[in-house]
Amino acid sequence: MRAIGLVLFSYHASIFIVRGLFGLDRVDQETVARARLKLIILAFSLVFVAIAGRLTILALTSDPNGTRGGGSEAVASARPDIVDRNGDVIAIDVRSPSLFAEPKRLIDPDETLEGLLKVLPDLDVAEVRARLNSGKGFAWLKREITPAQQRAIYRLGFPGIGFVRENRRIYPDGPTFSHVLGNVNVDNQGIAGLEKYVDNRGLAELHLAGLATDRQQEPVALAMDSRVQHALRDELLKARDKFKAKAAMGLVTNVRTGEVVSMVSLPDFDPNQSGDPRDNAHLNRLTTGVFEMGSTFKSLSFAMALDSGKVTLGSSFDARGALSFGRFAIHDFHAEGRVLSVPEIYIYSSNVGTAKMVLSLGVEAHKAFLRKMGQLDRLRTELPESAEPIVPRRWGEVNSATIAFGHGIAVAPLQAVMAVNSMVNGGYLIPPTFMKRSEEEAMQVATRVLKPETSDKMRYLLRLNVEKGSGKSANVPGYNVGAKTGTAEKVVNGRYAHNKLLTSFTAVFPMEKPQYLLLVMLDEPQPTPETHGYATSGWNAAPTAGKIVERIAPMLNVAPRQTPLNSDQMLRDIGQKVADRR
Repeated sequence: MRAIGLVLFSYHASIFIVRGLFGLDRVDQETVARARLKLIILAFSLVFVAIAGRLTILALTSDPNGTRGGGSEAVASARPDIVDRNGDVIAIDVRSPSLFAEPKRLIDPDETLEGLLKVLPDLDVAEVRARLNSGKGFAWLKREITPAQQRAIYRLGFPGIGFVRENRRIYPDGPTFSHVLGNVNVDNQGIAGLEKYVDNRGLAELHLAGLATDRQQEPVALAMDSRVQHALRDELLKARDKFKAKAAMGLVTNVRTGEVVSMVSLPDFDPNQSGDPRDNAHLNRLTTGVFEMGSTFKSLSFAMALDSGKVTLGSSFDARGALSFGRFAIHDFHAEGRVLSVPEIYIYSSNVGTAKMVLSLGVEAHKAFLRKMGQLDRLRTELPESAEPIVPRRWGEVNSATIAFGHGIAVAPLQAVMAVNSMVNGGYLIPPTFMKRSEEEAMQVATRVLKPETSDKMRYLLRLNVEKGSGKSANVPGYNVGAKTGTAEKVVNGRYAHNKLLTSFTAVFPMEKPQYLLLVMLDEPQPTPETHGYATSGWNAAPTAGKIVERIAPMLNVAPRQTPLNSDQMLRDIGQKVADRR
């Protein structure tokens, strides 16, 4: 009886409180209507709170693929398309089936495994058997199967076996862009290259928030050109085979914007296929490899000397004999045995003359200049993979002497290209980028490192070298190429190996108003009868660069000129520009 009395008391007390709270004990009709409205609002609020609570619980506890298993393994999420500068798709998501099991619902795991092996003989038997017998609510069996395999498994009719349509990353060009794009893992997450960069920009956070859907993501537009990329890769493959080189590399940049228009590193890999990232083919030698660049690095030495004002195009240096440092001596590959002017030092690629020119300015000035040109620090781009330059721990005169002609310091090739760009674009050091960038945007991140007249003089030397020096084989009619060769002996077991060379060739075009720079590198090219037993840059990298320029210039809208650009005229123009500035 006491319990019944307590219940009745609580009931009447509740009614009294509610009526008092909402004014229902009053006869005023307006007050009654207002109270009823409050009750309706309260009821709807409670309903929405209940729904929100239920959705929160489902979001925290349900499995990511929406199956009944309630497992915790991730489903491959959506990624934005990646397109080249012309809008051509070079990476895209497609939907493909993946196979899973609900071990709790299986009738006979062994029979199920036997049936699956008839359709998927490459399954890991031990691993799949363990998953089928795990008793879990959900377990992946194989990601990314074909539609035909899906139909065959479906016809087997096993309960507890199902399919999820996942996003699968496809690279239509296969290995062509492999070192730039990188690749993704089985969960469609970027693990290398620009794919990893896209995730680091916030895509991973969007995935976690459930906001990265196919319709909500804009394509990632690159500065690269698919047509140029295919042409560059094709010519590098031919050169690697012709000269039996271990590797071949190529790079095209826009000198005015810093955009990387094309980048190829051979050997490469097919990102559509799973592979070992430690394999040699996965190494992007242009950003994660560091090399002694040889004579192509001499351009930095000349730019430093001319920019200092202490050395002019009319200056001369004695190159009649070797330059000695104790028992160590610097020699010229093809010694002229006489005093050489600055332009002659460049076109004859004199090690002795270049070293003396740099030493005349001092070791500290040399170090400061190379740092200003971005050669002593790690280069950062959108590609997560990069390498630290290798510089001398103790930097004395002998170090400056060898670094002057490209030995004793190792940098990433893209890093060296950045510096050469500044020598021909008017003197601006522009950080490289794989994303589209206008000239106006480039100027916002550019740093002036050279005087305008120094850039003019470097353009003259580059053009002169193609007319009269080692770059003759890259003189493509109509495109007024300027260039510098480079041949470096590789270090093997701490010593320079005379028979293992790294050859490089830097070509800029058109020299009347430079727009593009091409770098070609061959690792350990072999001499052929056609090269008369030589394996230096002028015999392999240079002619390869000439063929590439001839193919890609029309693609880049560089129109050929009927009248060739004469270096003597360029020299007269430099004098006129200097006079005008004064």
